[in-house]
Amino acid sequence: MISSHDEQRKSRFPSSSRYFIKNLRFYRTKMIDSSEDNEFCPGSTTTVIFNELRMKGELCDAALIVNGEHVNVHKNILCCSSKYFRVLFSKRWNGDEKRQFTITGVEPEVMRLLNDFSYTGVLPITENNVENLLITANYYCINDALTLCCNFLKNQMCFENCIGIYKLAQTFCCEDLKMTASKFVLKNFVHVACVSEEFVELPLNDLLQFIERDDLNVQNEAFVFEAIQKWIGHSVHMRRESFAKLLSKVAPMHFHRCYVSIVVLNNYLYALGGFNGFTRLNTAERYEHQKNQWIVIPSMREQRSDASATVLNGKIFICGGFNGNECLSTAECFTPETNQWTPIASMNSRRSGIGVIACGGFVYAVGGFDGMNRLRTAEVYNEDVNSWSMLPNMLNPRSNFGLEVVDDIIVVAGGFNGLTTVCKAEGYNCKSKAWYDLAEMAVNRSALSCCVVDDLPNVVMYAAPRDFLRSPVRREDGLQASLSML
Repeated sequence: MISSHDEQRKSRFPSSSRYFIKNLRFYRTKMIDSSEDNEFCPGSTTTVIFNELRMKGELCDAALIVNGEHVNVHKNILCCSSKYFRVLFSKRWNGDEKRQFTITGVEPEVMRLLNDFSYTGVLPITENNVENLLITANYYCINDALTLCCNFLKNQMCFENCIGIYKLAQTFCCEDLKMTASKFVLKNFVHVACVSEEFVELPLNDLLQFIERDDLNVQNEAFVFEAIQKWIGHSVHMRRESFAKLLSKVAPMHFHRCYVSIVVLNNYLYALGGFNGFTRLNTAERYEHQKNQWIVIPSMREQRSDASATVLNGKIFICGGFNGNECLSTAECFTPETNQWTPIASMNSRRSGIGVIACGGFVYAVGGFDGMNRLRTAEVYNEDVNSWSMLPNMLNPRSNFGLEVVDDIIVVAGGFNGLTTVCKAEGYNCKSKAWYDLAEMAVNRSALSCCVVDDLPNVVMYAAPRDFLRSPVRREDGLQASLSML
């Protein structure tokens, strides 16, 4: 008898194990291992012969008793398809004389199908039996049958049943199936939240894991907010305390934006302009972290995408960009205290894909595209006199590059030169007013972003010596040497 194992098995099955898996079709499949050294694999010539013997009741050396029904088997065949039966039939466990083994908690039809599969490699799977087949195959370690059940569910996955499949895979540790179901939910989140009856039954932690994923496929975070409302509304009294925790994962902007300009001022994040897929935007909004909320602020005076912005003296300066018809030379600034945009002097060149940054009390505008060429030119804005002055040209023309300030050095990296994406970097010393070569990046990059991380305990591992940055270094051949990677 195997009563002790059967009792343990009962505890692994949920009391209500029927998952909401619908829209499944009949699926008949065959699993054959073609390796020559496995003559006892399901469907091999050897097992087909043993199956003929089994059907005649010949040479069977064991019987499984399932709900009073006797299922004749050959121990060798079941041992080859299942580690569970390999242990069960071993001398150490039951000795040589034992021939009858009681199996409890399994429907006779399910055990008959799995027993047939061990001989034939053929498993008829339907929407009515797939769950019981998977659970039983999982428990009895009939791995080939388990794989077929998982593949069946993958092939039949849809908006209505993906949550049920996800929960089933999660319960019985079918990691590959769980990953497939998870990816399906993430890719089709909006549809799943709308039509799946089991969406509202998701545990809180599972819902959190879905909505906080970077690969969650939603065009607008408002869809996520609506899904959270639906989930909360299913059981308001039980779930209202979870609303804040879920909402912390969602912060939809008021407008769709790409090619947007981003700055931080007074611990607020500003999103300025951009392109919504149809038109260039002049709208702007501010993100308040403590409230986890975007607030619309007054619109800019001009529509602009692919512009660049920076912060100086408590104001936001945005320059250049593209308005849908032409590259721009105009610039404007936003003052939070007055909540107004004010035009400032235009730059000397039109610049889209520009880099703008503040350094030493001035605003620098570097590179970009003027509608004809990628630019090497750079200029500086003096707020006191509201005017732009030209600077020495960069060593390389570029647009859509990364830009930052490190120890009073304006560092530009990567970008597009009109022909190709580049890995070159250079620095501008605001004191000596000269450009210098910096070490090239390991990868060509365009449309990249750069940032400076302060107070690293091992900063020397990342930055070149300061004195080395402040002065050009010339090689014996007269060319400027590249600086170490910043």
